[in-house]
Parts: sequence; structure tokens; C-alpha cells
Amino acid sequence: MTRSPRLAALAITALLAAAAPARAADKLAVGVLRFVSSGGLFLAQERGYFAAENLDVAFTYFEAAQPIAVAVASGDIQFGVTAITGGTLNLAGKGAIKIIASQGAERKGYKGTEIIVSNAAFARGVTGLDKLQGTSFAITQVGSSQHYMMGQIAASQKFDMDKIILKPLQGVPNMVAAVKTGQVDGALATPIFARPMVERGEVRFLGYFSDIADYQYGAVFAPPKLIAADPGLARRFVRAYQKGNADYAKAFLRLDARGGPIADAETQAAALLIAKYVSPSQTPEAAAPGVIAGAVFVDATAKLDVNDIDRQIAWYKQEKLVSDNVVSSAFVDTSFAR
Repeated sequence: MTRSPRLAALAITALLAAAAPARAADKLAVGVLRFVSSGGLFLAQERGYFAAENLDVAFTYFEAAQPIAVAVASGDIQFGVTAITGGTLNLAGKGAIKIIASQGAERKGYKGTEIIVSNAAFARGVTGLDKLQGTSFAITQVGSSQHYMMGQIAASQKFDMDKIILKPLQGVPNMVAAVKTGQVDGALATPIFARPMVERGEVRFLGYFSDIADYQYGAVFAPPKLIAADPGLARRFVRAYQKGNADYAKAFLRLDARGGPIADAETQAAALLIAKYVSPSQTPEAAAPGVIAGAVFVDATAKLDVNDIDRQIAWYKQEKLVSDNVVSSAFVDTSFAR
């Protein structure tokens, strides 16, 4: 007698749950550059990982990293996925943003950012990293990731940063156009931009930054208010993003016995999906080879290299680009990507 009413109540509850409207997906605006290093993000979108977490993600595209951090801090977007800059670190130090997961990185054994120079500079003798003193290099902004990398290159060649003239050009397209036309002597560019220019003979290749140093250049940013108000939302976002990064690693980061990248059907399938985002003016079929050639290292679990972030902070402080009171423990939260 006691079981029947209980079963009836359970049945009614199940019927009501089935009849109730599904909860609307949480809408998220995510700031990003059209870089292959964000491939995990694009795969998460294409393969339904965000949708499975009941997230309706829309991408907002930028041409440089710093404006993404500003947009996160202002609340114009909910997440940013891009490079760590001096400006980003200053905003984080003021409590305006948090770093909760990683994006791209430079790792020895993986091809990454290319150091390129104009044909004119190469012709007059800028044929190696030891010849860079007195040259001009394009960067997006003062304090950008390119600025930091130029500092590491200078240190590796044992000359002061003031021996290179840095030209802030506000965006990656402006940078690559400037080196191609000889308006500057050189630039640092991701393979998807640099490699086609090198292969067409428009610029000369001097080396990969990954041969100089490991570098955690990319990260996922979020407003502290969002994390405090709804940490579950941030966890759902990172969880879906991690699945995309895992797919990216399987597609692009497997190496053969000689240390070269393995490219197979899984690689091609992922490249076709990512191509729609990084090269929207081309068909995916036409753009996919560039995506494969431009694949860089990302951590499959989106974990952060906090030690390297601390090294970056120390360098930016040395260059007077980051406040002395900035410390990673105040804004780096490793609990989301373990």
C-alpha cells in the first residue's frame, strides 16, 4: 500500500520533468584571434562540446591580444583566448581579469613562431639571429608577446634590447605586410602567416622561436566577477575547451620516429574544421594544408605553466612594463584546468 503512492509520485515527477521546457543555453561571447593555436576552441565549437555543456558560444575576432584582455576586463566579452601581454598582466594585477587555462605555447621539438626578415634585410647581411643588432622589427604593441619574444632572442644572442628598433603596428596583418614590403626588417609570426610567405620567396626564414626557449604565451582569461558569481559556468566552458584541446593534440601533435608531425585522416578532419575559422576567405579544403603546416603546440589538458608565467612577469618588470606589485598567485587560478 505504501509503495503504490510512492511509485505514482515518481511517475508524475518524471512526466513533469519530461514536459518542462529545456533550460536555455547560456550565451557566451569569446574573444579570439584567427590563429591555429586556438584550434581547440574551434574544435570544441564544431564538435558540439560547448553545446553539450549547454553553452551557446559566439566568437568575437580581434587583430591583437591586448584588446581582448581589455574587452574581458570591461565585461564586453565573457572569456578571452589569446596571448599574455604586459597590459594583460597589469590588468590582472589590478584584479580586472583572471587566467584560468592555457592556449598556445612554444615547446622544443615542435615548430612554432617563425622569425622572418625581409628580402632586403637578408640581402644586406641579416642572415642569422646573431645579425639582428640594428634591425627594425614589427610587433603588435609595446608589451605584446612579440615584444617579450624579441627580448628572449636578444638575451640568447647576448645583446641589449635597445639594439633593436621595435615598431608597434597594432595588428598581425599589419606586421606581416610591413616585413613583406620591407617597411621593417623583420617580424615574429605564427606559421600560418609566415610559412606561405617564406615558400613564395616574399621573406626569409631565420629560425623558430621554440629552438630558443619554451614559452607559455597563450591563456584563457575571464572576469573575476563571472568566476565569483558562477564558477560552474567557467568550469563548463573550460571542460568543453579541454575536450577540443585533446582533439587538437591527437590531430596535430603526434610525432613519428624522426620527430616529425604525423598527418593522417584525423589530422585532415580537424584541419578542415579549424580552417573555417582561421581562413574564412578560403574554402576549408584550400585552407586546410595551411592549418596543418601552421599547427603549434598546445597542452592537451589546457594546464597552465605557472613557472613560465612568473618568468614573463619578471621580464616585464625588468623592462618597466609591469607594476612591481603584480604576482601570479593573485590572478592565476589552476583549479579549472588540472
